Amino acid sequence: MSIFRNVINKLQGATHQALKYCTIVENQTKAQDIVPIISKVQYDDENSLYQKSRQVWLENLDTIKEKKLGFVTLHPHIFAATPRIDIIHQNVRWQKMYRWVCYAHTKTRTEVRGGGRKPWPQKGTGRARHGSIRSPLWRGGGRAHGPRSPTPHFYMLPFFTRVAGLTSMLSVKLAQDDLHIINNLEIPTSECSYIEQLVEERNWGPSVLIVDSYDIMPKNITLATDEIKHINLMPVYGLNVYSMLKHNTLVLTEQAARLIEEKLLFQLNRSDFRRLMVPFKLSQH
Repeated sequence: MSIFRNVINKLQGATHQALKYCTIVENQTKAQDIVPIISKVQYDDENSLYQKSRQVWLENLDTIKEKKLGFVTLHPHIFAATPRIDIIHQNVRWQKMYRWVCYAHTKTRTEVRGGGRKPWPQKGTGRARHGSIRSPLWRGGGRAHGPRSPTPHFYMLPFFTRVAGLTSMLSVKLAQDDLHIINNLEIPTSECSYIEQLVEERNWGPSVLIVDSYDIMPKNITLATDEIKHINLMPVYGLNVYSMLKHNTLVLTEQAARLIEEKLLFQLNRSDFRRLMVPFKLSQH
């Protein structure tokens, strides 16, 4: 009986610890074992650059808390160009205008119903000469020089103005600390709350544009951002000035940043620009 009493007393004196669940995976690696990633590219014009290359932190997406994985070196002609607000405005206006079609429509005198015969004889009545009651001079008649639908407002912006708009917008995003480079788009879950908590934890803007080098992206991040209207995914070939300006934060994968550099540096230094501009010239003959 005494043995049983001792067992009961020990059980009553034991402390009960509640189980705690956490989705954050703690890194058990020691600080001296972490090797930072230094992503640097040898540029052809590195010896003739007037500005230093820009360095950006390489971040992660697999945890809500931000981790600095290393440095990414970026070309100053792409990410440190002189910001031209006028060129950015030209690009935004061009993108708005080329997809705007005006459907305002008015009828001419040939399309208005009625007015087939001459209202009165040409001579002898003393009144003005008229050939139809559907003339623009008459009430209920046709409209002269009115809008005709569909009216497109498409025009072509010069090629290098479009290139300068991309470099200016990327430089503005980096200068305002709204440009982030990540290693990949892998996240541990497909829940929308994970992305929302990540954006809030890292103090990103309300709207985020995530750009990858390829249009087929990981399943988890595709499902997680599908129902969030202010967080969008985009491949590199769809990157444009209007989308970057509309979103507060621009997130690029490392591969996307390198591909943007490669494409824009080629366009900025190409020697066949005269042949490139021939299709856009107006014929004077």
